Amino acid sequence: MANKKISILIADDHLIYREGLKIMLSRDPQFWIKGEVSNGKDLLLRVKQLAPDIIITDIKMPMMDGIEAVKKLCRTYPGIRIIALSSFSEDYLIIEMLEAGAHGFLVKGIGMEELSRAIRIVYQHKSYFSQEITEKISRIIAGKNTDQKSLRHISLTEMEKQIVKLICKELTSKEIAARLSVGKRTIESYRIRIMDKLGAKSVASIITYALRSGLIRAGGC
Repeated sequence: MANKKISILIADDHLIYREGLKIMLSRDPQFWIKGEVSNGKDLLLRVKQLAPDIIITDIKMPMMDGIEAVKKLCRTYPGIRIIALSSFSEDYLIIEMLEAGAHGFLVKGIGMEELSRAIRIVYQHKSYFSQEITEKISRIIAGKNTDQKSLRHISLTEMEKQIVKLICKELTSKEIAARLSVGKRTIESYRIRIMDKLGAKSVASIITYALRSGLIRAGGC
């Protein structure tokens, strides 16, 4: 990856913030700012035209917000890597963005070092959440409105824990099967069992469990 430039598309409705972000990211020789947009609709169009490696998007934007845009992008371009970077960090926005398909969530105000690290980690097909977001996710999981069961009632086998970690890295059932030297159907059965144990409805729910239980860390899977 050291010799490969990471192409980035920025989506944010504030011109000054976009300009500042471009200047800071351009200082890293590995990053290539391929384009910028100010709303979700233009984001969809530019992704089709530019095919960036990484999308950095705000949540609240005109014409189409970041959450809706991410949903559409993940359906159309399943291999795309997306980081939410927003000044808004309400609980429901975090969960909606993760369920939409974002691979990272950072709050504006973080340092350039952390943003650069997040880009590299997400580019490697892992997930990254800033510490503040991780703490919020943990609190959401512990709350009454979560779609997961209490951690104290969850008991995963060592095999299930391994599979959870690989799911967080977004490996397919086929890839996990190859990694663990078992059949694809076996992994699919494990996935169903894990989802049932966690009371999870999505991969985002599995990630939040993994963060809360310590199976993965805040800085990535």
